[in-house]
Amino acid sequence: MTIRLCKAALVAAMALFFTLVAFGNLTDPGTNLAFVRHVLAMDTIFPDSRLGWRAIHNPALQVAGFAAIVLWEAATAVVLWLGALRLVRARGTAAGFAAARPLAVVGLTMGVLLYALGFVVIGGEWFAMWQSKIWNGQATAFGFTAMIGLVLVVLPMPEAD
Repeated sequence: MTIRLCKAALVAAMALFFTLVAFGNLTDPGTNLAFVRHVLAMDTIFPDSRLGWRAIHNPALQVAGFAAIVLWEAATAVVLWLGALRLVRARGTAAGFAAARPLAVVGLTMGVLLYALGFVVIGGEWFAMWQSKIWNGQATAFGFTAMIGLVLVVLPMPEAD
């Protein structure tokens, strides 16, 4: 049962992480909205880059992109909190715990998708964030992806009763 509680604690830690990320974006939207605007506008990529045609300069679309990110973060937090609660409640047996895992796996997958797909693939590659020395969040996004991914790998490992 100790291993199951440890796994539930890891999921709860990820839930707290996403809660704080969403809270930060809601209470100080200007900071990360500026980040999203610059990444989407591609205004700090290499001057001779031929990828600038991909840029989104429309402020309403930039705000919509930021809002989508914040909503995804908040939804991820909710799913992870519910998943952690289910895991704690089902900690008594290995079978019960295994049956309670899917919601937490969905939440963790949502987190990986946000940072791996949203920031590394779309932000990093499509919007060439990797070319910016100022507005480049790829290393941070990769670190978050690794942290969440580790929990996603550990959680499904079976435990004995």
